[in-house]
Amino acid sequence: MKPIFRNIMMSAALFGAGTGMVGQVQAAGTSHPALTDKKILNVAHRGASGYAPEHTLLSYELGEAMKGDYIEIDLQMTKDGELIAMHDETLDRTTNGTGLVKDYTLEEIKQLDAGSWFNEKYPSYAKEEYAGLKVPTLEEILQKFGSGERYYIETKSPEVYPGMEEKLLKILKEYKLTGTNVPSSKVLIQSFSPESLKKVHALNPDIPLVQLLWYDETAAITDNELEEYKKYSIGLGMNFDKIDEAYVQKVREHDLLIHPYTVNQKEDMRKLLDWGVTGMFTNFPDRLQEVLRENRQ
Repeated sequence: MKPIFRNIMMSAALFGAGTGMVGQVQAAGTSHPALTDKKILNVAHRGASGYAPEHTLLSYELGEAMKGDYIEIDLQMTKDGELIAMHDETLDRTTNGTGLVKDYTLEEIKQLDAGSWFNEKYPSYAKEEYAGLKVPTLEEILQKFGSGERYYIETKSPEVYPGMEEKLLKILKEYKLTGTNVPSSKVLIQSFSPESLKKVHALNPDIPLVQLLWYDETAAITDNELEEYKKYSIGLGMNFDKIDEAYVQKVREHDLLIHPYTVNQKEDMRKLLDWGVTGMFTNFPDRLQEVLRENRQ
């Protein structure tokens, strides 16, 4: 039996007796394979950002073409209150601008080049069409890919952007990605901020949430911590290079999904699947697809 299927079968038995938030979602009849261990999630990290400038429409298009299950979007907020797709609080790394996002209006940010940096940093993947790409707003992304796509959205630095959560939920509702008869798997919201996730949970308890964690040393987590996370989230995400099989299994024993980041080498993907993760973030979703195909053969 291939490792991935061994772990799925083991986890399926665990979920059948689960009493956590994931089990509650299933019991309510609104579950989707994407929110259970019956589906290993391939999350296109910032789009297919190994091949194209991160958080651009072209990167998201590539992620979709490479069979990513979710488009991952990091959110920042402009001076005039618009949500844009950008990982950093500053413009410097991924545009030809400089300074804090919050100090610029959307119109000003739209004047920037969000693609040429990629051609310079990764010449082997450089393409002429990447030069001059623009920073997209959340609404532009949703308009482009519609309700047929799934979105894994992070509230970045929410303490810097008062009202970010309300703005996000308003947009998701307007684009019919939340609400009655909308599968709970359409949108996942993640954050390093427990306060931000708890705020979202208070505003809309039906949206699945994922708590992000960062470890500087070998990861360790207590039963009490896991039970606290279960009060508002369905899973955890963490830097993959600090966890081991015991950590993964402990998270799974608490009925929580586990989506490590950012996994780009096939060897690491295979190892994590053997340990029992339920998905992972990757800049190369095509590589993860190949590994998943190998395990199905």
